[in-house]
Amino acid sequence: MAASATHRDSWTPHNQPPPHRSHRIKMADHLDASRRSLNMARVRSKNTKPEITVRSLVHRLGYRYRLHAVDLPGTPDLVFSVRKKVIFVHGCFWHRHNKCRYASTPKSNVEFWQEKFYANMERDRKAKQRHAPGLSDTEVLATIGK
Repeated sequence: MAASATHRDSWTPHNQPPPHRSHRIKMADHLDASRRSLNMARVRSKNTKPEITVRSLVHRLGYRYRLHAVDLPGTPDLVFSVRKKVIFVHGCFWHRHNKCRYASTPKSNVEFWQEKFYANMERDRKAKQRHAPGLSDTEVLATIGK
């Protein structure tokens, strides 16, 4: 299953890890705690539009799959058990695809975001490595846009 864009392990700011969290700048939040909680609750990790698009395409092609397998490393979005393949649908913002023009970094609290993105990329890399021994293929699809 080939994709037009694949995930690449790289870190944009000169391939250096972000500073330690104790060196982060604390920013004042312009939202109160209840509004921030509401905003964060609306951020989805499953059933996103790009993921549903991929699922629809794969299903129309005749493939059947399992969703969000929590028993596998990294909780892949689609699991093809019989074929021993998994697909991760990763957004550009959170997963930092190599040279992706959509992978922007927020202007405020930059050190926090760099650390967060670096940790996401490390977790993705480790999850992909853990899949390699038991599966014949692990595919990571990059979503286009935000």
